[in-house]
This record gives sequence, structure tokens and C-alpha cells, in this order.
Amino acid sequence: MSGNALSVSSSRAHVVSVKWRRRREFLPPRVGEVTLWRCQSQHEARAWVWLLWWVLGLGLTFGNFLTPAHAADPPRRVVSFNVCADQLVVALADPGQIAALSPHATNEVLSTVVEKARAYPRTGWTAESVVPFSPDLVLMGYSWDRSPTLLMLRALGLRLAPIGLVNDFDGALAQIHEVAALLGHPERGETLASDVAAARRRLANARQSTPSTALLVAQGGYTVGPTSLAAALMTEAGLTPPVGAPSGYGGFVPLEQLMTLRPDYLVMASAIETPDSQGALYLTHPALRGLYPPDRRVILPTRYTLCGGPSLVAALDYLTGVVARLATGR
Repeated sequence: MSGNALSVSSSRAHVVSVKWRRRREFLPPRVGEVTLWRCQSQHEARAWVWLLWWVLGLGLTFGNFLTPAHAADPPRRVVSFNVCADQLVVALADPGQIAALSPHATNEVLSTVVEKARAYPRTGWTAESVVPFSPDLVLMGYSWDRSPTLLMLRALGLRLAPIGLVNDFDGALAQIHEVAALLGHPERGETLASDVAAARRRLANARQSTPSTALLVAQGGYTVGPTSLAAALMTEAGLTPPVGAPSGYGGFVPLEQLMTLRPDYLVMASAIETPDSQGALYLTHPALRGLYPPDRRVILPTRYTLCGGPSLVAALDYLTGVVARLATGR
């Protein structure tokens, strides 16, 4: 082969290599790379490649049916792909704006708008399940919320808006106003924020004058720290962590340490009475049962501690009832 032929061949190979590197931005990683994809075989990795190219092709096919919208225009077809976004959309959007909600919207463990959410279609668990709804806005979490799905939705050219986790009331109220403005209904954000303020006042009027100590402990002994929405809610109820409790986002507390910290109340996401798992053994230990009988255990369901938005009103009113019962000793 002549020198010129070798040069042309090398140049073509370089072009192909560059094109392939660009395409790799939209593809799963090679087998063996440590990522969320966790492909177990070369066959599985190849399947992911074909699936992604099929979705991209589907996006091009549907492209003529997806109505483009300026970023400042109120969306006409909103898809929520996140349980916190579900609740904000149900509270703040026009019913006609809601194209679909996530599968979590009707999960009673996670959502506080289950009954209202049943009126709307729901997506599947995959990015391609969003496309048939022809959304002009998709609300979803940051990279922690199924990052491969996020990348695929971006590759389809859909307009995305992130719904982040909130850790306090200021963040939750800011999120309410941002989403209300995004949906074209800022006045509804003001109304919901006023509802939250009214619920906070109701709880403040019901709680005891002297704060009590409390720890929210999950199975296995994990407890949330002050940098969490659950901690913010408990503080509103006059339930503060004892000295020596984990800081930040929280951490694991050995049973012996919990007995030493000895908070006034033990807060749990659900009543656990049967030691049917390793984690449940912690919360059903005889020593813990003796120190924390039912009247010293507070149940704070998970659906109240995950998201801001309308769930804040529900959570605050729920805690108002809890505080009233604690005050009467029932």
C-alpha cells in the first residue's frame, strides 16, 4: 500500500474515531466500567446500545408531533417523572396541563396526593415511556434520580426542569414559587405558601411550651440529622434531637448509644412490632421496648418527610394531631 493510501486510510480512521467518541456521550459505558449501568455481560451491554439508538430514533419519529415551546411560555403538556414533582404539579398546574405523572404518584407510602393523582395517566419507569405523551416540559430529579434516564431524555431533546430535594422550609417555599412560576401560575404558589404558613401556625399553637427531645430512627438504627426535612418538621413540633445525636444528614446510632442518648420520644416511619428482619430486630429489642412503650413512640410516615409542596401542609397538620395527643398523654 502506497504512502498516500496509508495517509487517506489513517485520516478516515481518525474521522470515524472522532465520530464514535462523540456518540459515546450518549451510550452506556463499556463492559467492566463501574457505573450505574452495571452491565453483566457483553451481550447485555450490546442490548443497551441498541435500546438507546432505538429511543433516539423514536424521538426523531415523534419530533414532528412534539410542539416546540419557548422556555418562557407556560407549558401545555407537563409530564412529572418524580414523586415530589407529582405533588407540586397536582397542586399548582391546571388539570389540562398535566399529561402524565410518575408511577409513584399513587403510592400511598410516598405520596400525599394519591386520590387526586388517580385522575391522571401515569408514565412507566423508562425514558421511552415519556415520549408518547408529547410533553413540552418534563419535571424530574437531579442526577440522583435515575441518571441514565436523565441522559436519555436530554438526548431526545425534551425540555427538562429539575426538582431537587429540599432540607428545610426556606428551600421548600422557594421551590413552590419556582415551580408555580414555571407552570404559569405564580398566584397559586403564593396561595400554597400561605397554606404552609397557616399550618405552621396551627402546629405552633398546639405544641407544648417546653420542647422535648426525639430521634427519628429507621430500621437498623439509622437516624436523620438536622440537615433534613424530617428534622425541620420535628423542630416545628417542638421535638429536637438530644445532645450527642448525629449531625449533618445523620448516621447510624448503635443501640447502646441510643440507650445512652435517651431522647424523650422515639420517632419511627411506621409501627414495627415483629422482629421479622435484621433491621427490625433493632427497633423491637426488649431494652428499647421497655424504655419506649407505645406512648413514647411517635409515628411519622415517610410520605410526610420526602417532599415539600402540598405534603408540607399535610405533614404539619398530622404533627398538630400528634402534639395534641402527646400533650394529653394519650
